[in-house]
Amino acid sequence: MKTYLECWLSAATMLFSQALVGEPQLTTTDSVPPMVTGPAFLAEISGDVKGRFTVALDAEILNSSLLGDGADQVAAWKEFLREVAEAAAGEFLAVTGINCRIEAFHPVQHLGTCTRGLRLNSPGGSWAILVCDEMQGVANDKTPIQLSGNESGASPAGLLSPGVELLLDVELEAALRFGCCEMPLGEILELGPGDVVELDRHVTEPVDLIVGDKIVARGEVVLVNGTFGLRVTEVAAPQMRLESIRCLF
Repeated sequence: MKTYLECWLSAATMLFSQALVGEPQLTTTDSVPPMVTGPAFLAEISGDVKGRFTVALDAEILNSSLLGDGADQVAAWKEFLREVAEAAAGEFLAVTGINCRIEAFHPVQHLGTCTRGLRLNSPGGSWAILVCDEMQGVANDKTPIQLSGNESGASPAGLLSPGVELLLDVELEAALRFGCCEMPLGEILELGPGDVVELDRHVTEPVDLIVGDKIVARGEVVLVNGTFGLRVTEVAAPQMRLESIRCLF
């Protein structure tokens, strides 16, 4: 089974080359330095797998322009590495079906025992990055989650009428709704590039998964293999989800 570390390496390899200036390449290395003197950041992870995952940077990387000039480099790297950790959690869920989430992400003073040594290479320089993986395995004391109306263990298709089963292979268009607002027509006509429209939802609130005109689920936005995804935290009852089909047929 794929580990969180492997998912982190996959997400980091892609995001480092896509998001950083100069498209640097992240590679593993056999020559692991005993330590690095730059900032280190710890992700506290909970869920079906739990533990701590720490990334330490070469101090010289703060003198680079990989995250742009004029920015607070430590704060910028903290935010960027948090995005990598979130993307790894999303990929881990996608490939294993095992849930994990980043409960906290903050600077730390000490790395711990190094698990993997990496090298970030770009035309402007080369920097060491160390990873300390202190993740535990899948919890073996989890209580199985019973789905409402499906205590017998039957598949969802077995709960549907024969007529509805004919529709199970029909593809439906789904969309994420981050929020909404009401605006006078005059303001809409005056909108131009660079204008900001404020929505009625806080950044920490879940987003809606819409099928037809019905909310079928809510969750958190994550990055999976460089694309946006939804980690589902709430799901509507099956009958309510079926209501969305009536809007489309």
